[in-house]
Amino acid sequence: MNVENSSAMPLPRDDDPVISAGLEIAMKWGAALGGPEQLKVAFEALEPQLKREHQIRLKQLEAQKQAAEREARAEREIRQYKLRMTSLIVGAVMSVAMLGAGVYVAKDVWWLAMVLCGPSLIAILKIIVLRRSDAGDMAAVAAAAKGATSAASQAQPPA
Repeated sequence: MNVENSSAMPLPRDDDPVISAGLEIAMKWGAALGGPEQLKVAFEALEPQLKREHQIRLKQLEAQKQAAEREARAEREIRQYKLRMTSLIVGAVMSVAMLGAGVYVAKDVWWLAMVLCGPSLIAILKIIVLRRSDAGDMAAVAAAAKGATSAASQAQPPA
């Protein structure tokens, strides 16, 4: 049985070159194995192995996907942790600075000490550390600032 003069399956001439190349390879394998019956038996014997390899490859891809998701989740958690710790440190430094400044200016400018150590300190810390801001907080800050400025204007000696 020769590939060139085989009349069992004519090669398509106008179709896709990939299909014609595949058919030519199949005909060569069929000729090498002794005919289409043996080729069919060989393919049927090869099919379970190909299915197993396919299943293994699918499991490997799934494992890679899960590993990538775990890695992305771990990186996200690390970034969030760093952000929380930075916010906590900045909040602590700001609170110490505002309290220190409030104590420092308390004997000379008491109303400024009240603004630095009052509701504004709590509101700023709540925004920075807890990442929350309520309308009540801002209203308390505004009321404290208004009260401090009115008290300061009343306490000013006439020029």
